[in-house]
Amino acid sequence: MSNPRIPYRLSAETSALPLMNGKKLIVQAIMNIEAWRFDQKMPRTIVTPPHGVEQIPDVPNFCWAEYGMRVGMDRLIKEFAARRIPVGASINASVIDVYPECAEAILKADWEFIGHGLFQKMIQGEADERSVIQATIDKIVRFTGTTPRGWLSPGLRESLDTPDHLVACGVDYTFDWILDDVPCFMQTSPKPLVALPYASDLNDSIIYAIEHQATGEFANRVARTLAVLESEPGPKVISLGLHPHLMGVPHRMHEMRQILDMLQNRSDTIFVKPAETMAWFNAATASAKMAQAS
Repeated sequence: MSNPRIPYRLSAETSALPLMNGKKLIVQAIMNIEAWRFDQKMPRTIVTPPHGVEQIPDVPNFCWAEYGMRVGMDRLIKEFAARRIPVGASINASVIDVYPECAEAILKADWEFIGHGLFQKMIQGEADERSVIQATIDKIVRFTGTTPRGWLSPGLRESLDTPDHLVACGVDYTFDWILDDVPCFMQTSPKPLVALPYASDLNDSIIYAIEHQATGEFANRVARTLAVLESEPGPKVISLGLHPHLMGVPHRMHEMRQILDMLQNRSDTIFVKPAETMAWFNAATASAKMAQAS
């Protein structure tokens, strides 16, 4: 089966988009804020079990994530606040109950809440996937008073019907489809869903938890990415996929600061919340359609 949601096209054939506020590089910092369940298998591990026998509870791997929620989040919230950088909070809705002080701090910092499931568990195999999505959104609405515009599936895993479920639950954009440097429309019912660029290469979980690269590789990739994107025509979206248990640890905070310095010190970058990227894209495509019609 070919791509059933987003028609293929070479990037050179993409309709020209305007710069955002005169800036070529649109930067989205996406913080994944997760609740890992102590009584279940861990979503990801860093400590292998003795003799290869996995058991529950998995204390060392649970604590790996828990450190991020206790300590890493505090460091990162303060760092982004000091720099006045907007952040998208891809959040398991249960964080609101499990880590209430963290949820309150995120709300106070005015981060954009993005649906990320109830717990850090794939929704792909759920018996009633739509009810999980709706329960996630409802919980965020009750806490923030605002309906989340976006969604990032735990593990980026979807079923064949997930995009349609998202639209039915009132979601306007998703990060699950990482296939372009600019937003694009997805074929969903009853209306299109916007696919915003997310990060696979510029993602601390990929770089450090999966590839096991040495600290410094994330900054290296950002620098190399900038060198290419700045030379290509049209605006580009750069997403930073972040996790507090990976970038909030002491030996990587200096790298986090290096990355933010690298981006903030440029004259062609702008940091935005994902909903702002979507609004810019929707306005640009609407204007293009009007121009074609006239």
